[in-house]
Amino acid sequence: MATPRVAVAVSGGRDSTALLHCTVRTAAALGVGVVALHVHHGLMPAADAWLAQVQAQCRRWGVAFCSRRLQTHPPRGASVEAWARAERYRALAEMAREAGCSIVLLAHHRRDQAETWLLQALRGGGPAGLSAMPQEAVREGITWARPWLAQPRAAIEAYVRRHRLKHVEDDSNADPRHARSRLRCEVWPALLRAFPDAETSLGRAAARAQEAAALAVEVAAADLPALRQGPALDVEAWLALTPARRRNALRAWLAEALRAPVPESLVARLCAELPHRRGGRWPAPRAELRLYRGALTAAAVTAEAAANAGVAEVPAVVHREPVVVDLHRPGAHPLAPWAGRLVVRIATEGGAPPALLRRVVARDREGDESFRIAPRAIARSLKKQYQAMGVPAWDRTGPLLYTAAGNLLFVPGLGIAADLRAAPGEPQLSMAWVPDAPSPTAPTGHRQPGG
Repeated sequence: MATPRVAVAVSGGRDSTALLHCTVRTAAALGVGVVALHVHHGLMPAADAWLAQVQAQCRRWGVAFCSRRLQTHPPRGASVEAWARAERYRALAEMAREAGCSIVLLAHHRRDQAETWLLQALRGGGPAGLSAMPQEAVREGITWARPWLAQPRAAIEAYVRRHRLKHVEDDSNADPRHARSRLRCEVWPALLRAFPDAETSLGRAAARAQEAAALAVEVAAADLPALRQGPALDVEAWLALTPARRRNALRAWLAEALRAPVPESLVARLCAELPHRRGGRWPAPRAELRLYRGALTAAAVTAEAAANAGVAEVPAVVHREPVVVDLHRPGAHPLAPWAGRLVVRIATEGGAPPALLRRVVARDREGDESFRIAPRAIARSLKKQYQAMGVPAWDRTGPLLYTAAGNLLFVPGLGIAADLRAAPGEPQLSMAWVPDAPSPTAPTGHRQPGG
C-alpha cells in the first residue's frame, strides 16, 4: 500500500516555513509523507534565492520538493496581485496532482483572516466576501486546508524562535502600493493599540459571515427551482419572494447564468427596475441580460456589444449592403457584416431544396416584408409573426435571405418560408442564424498561500 502524502505550500516566508517544519515533525510519527510545493513567480529579483533556500531546507529535513516557475505574465492593465494569485493556485494544484497529493496545507493564520475581513469590508463585501478564508475547501479534487487559521500570529512567531527556523523576508510585504501591505504596516498597528483584541474579534466576525453565507446558499438553493423557466428566471415568481430573499435568489441565479463575479451594482439595478418592466436589456459581465414576456435570460455578446448595451428593447438599425452567398452545402457560413454565421444542416423535413440555395442574397430588414410560416397560413408582416411566435427582439437579428428570383426565403427566428420548402422525401437543408459570441475570460483566483 502506498504511503499517504500531504503537500505544503511553501513560499519560504516565516509562516509557511513554520508550517512545513511542524508538518514534517507530525507526519513522521503518523507515517505520512510530506511534499513541499514552491511557486517561482518571476516577479522579484530575490525569487531565485528564495527557491534555493526552500530547496536546501527540504534537503536537510528529508522532504520531497517540487517547484514550478510561472511562464506567463500579467496582461496589460491587469492586477499583478490577482494574476499571481490565480496562477499560483493553478501551479500548486498541478504539482499536488503530479506528486499524488489530494491535500494541500496553507499557512494562513488568524491575523491573515482578520486582515482579509477588513479588506473585504473596506471594499463593501457581502457575507461571501466577509467570510474571508475558509478553514477547508475542495476545488477540482484538491482539498485546501488551513490548519493554523485559528492560531494567533504571535504563536507562530514563538514557534519560529523556539526552533530557530531560517526564513526569507519578502520586501513587497511593506510595499505601500499593495492594499494588504498598507493595511498591515499603517492601519494594523494603530488598530491594535486602540483595540488589542481586534485579531480575535475580526476572526469571529469572519466565522459568523461564513455561517451567513452558507445560509444564503441554502436559501437560494431552496428558492431557485420554483423560479426557473429552463435557463431563464421567472420574474413574476421571483417578485413573490420577500425583498431579502429576492436579492439573494437573483444574486445566485446571476452567478450561475454569467459564470463570472456578480457586481452588486447590477443586483441593485435589477431589483429596482425588474418590478416595473415588461421588457428590457441590461449589460452584464461577458453577457447581456434580456427580459421578454416575464422571463429574464443571459446571452453571450461581443465585447463591443456589451460596452454599448442599453435597455432599449429593439437594437439600433444598421443598414448594410446586400451580400450574395452560396449555401447549398452543409456547414457554417460566416456573414461578417452581420457579426454571425448561417449554419446549414441536412434535414428530413421543413428544409429548402439545395439548388435554391446556390445563389442567395442576404440583406437587412426594411420593415414591409411579409412571411408565410405554415403551408396553409396567410402571409403576415414579420412584426406580427414575431409577436405570434414569441420571438424576442434579440433573436430577430441577422440578415433576411432571398432567392435569386427575389422571394423571401429565410427569416432569423422564424425559419424557411412555407411555400419554398422542399417536398417530403426530397433532399433538403435547414438553416439557422447564429450570432458571434465572445471568448470567455479567465476566472480570478484567491489570496497567496503560504507566507
